[in-house]
Amino acid sequence: MASFNCFIVALFVLLSFSGGEAARHLQQLANLPKPPLPSIPTLPQPTLPTLPTTQPSLPKPTLAPLPSLPTMPTMPVVPKVALPPLPSLPTLPAAPKVTLPPLPSMPTIPTIPIPTTIPSIPLLSPPPATTSP
Repeated sequence: MASFNCFIVALFVLLSFSGGEAARHLQQLANLPKPPLPSIPTLPQPTLPTLPTTQPSLPKPTLAPLPSLPTMPTMPVVPKVALPPLPSLPTLPAAPKVTLPPLPSMPTIPTIPIPTTIPSIPLLSPPPATTSP
C-alpha cells in the first residue's frame, strides 16, 4: 500500500512539472496573431406597456351598525365598617451615651534602600584580558 501511495505522489509531481512547462510555452507564443472576436449582436428593445396615470375609484364598503352593549346591574351598597384604633407603642428608655476611644495612628512603613549597581559575582564574570589593546 505504501508503494502505491509513493507512485501516486510521483505521478502528481510529474504532471505538475509538465503542466508548468506547457504554460511557459504558451507564454512564449505571445506574438501570434489573435483571432478576431465575433461582434455582439444587437438585441431588440422591448416596449413597455403604458401605465394608467389615475387610479380607478373603488366602491366604499358600508358597515353594519354595532349592537348596543348590555347594561350592568347596579351593585348593592356595602356599609362602611369602622376599625378600632391601633394600640400605642410603649416608650423605650433613652440609650446611654457611649464615647469611643480614639483610633491609633497608622504605623510608618520603613524604607529600604534600593541598590543602583549590580554586585559582581566572581564565578560569572569573564576572566581578565591578558593583553591590552
